[in-house]
Amino acid sequence: QVQLVESGGGLVQPGGSLRLSCAASELTLSHYVMAWFRQAPGNEREFVAQIGRNPVSTLYADSAKGRFTISRDNAKNTVYLQMNSLKPEDTAVYYCASKSTFDGTNYDYWGQGTQVTVSS
Repeated sequence: QVQLVESGGGLVQPGGSLRLSCAASELTLSHYVMAWFRQAPGNEREFVAQIGRNPVSTLYADSAKGRFTISRDNAKNTVYLQMNSLKPEDTAVYYCASKSTFDGTNYDYWGQGTQVTVSS
């Protein structure tokens, strides 16, 4: 059974950093474009970042540019989201997802999410 499992969330103070991981089972992530989304209470799920099969290809939401970095380690079958200079408005459940093409909007698989809380 295909699974995407996020980890690395937690409570962090404003200005702090977290690194989220998305590990896959029964799925070779190197074959997919991988993305991170987030959803805060009362809000719709929003795109954060994505990385192509070629890790040189990345795309970020304006809210993530300059603070977040998406990367992938194909040997570990894992995708990461390094989040720096965190703000309270970054508080959300973060999800990873896979899709077949960089410009596509249909996501094949989703993880269960990991909670990120930014608060003093």
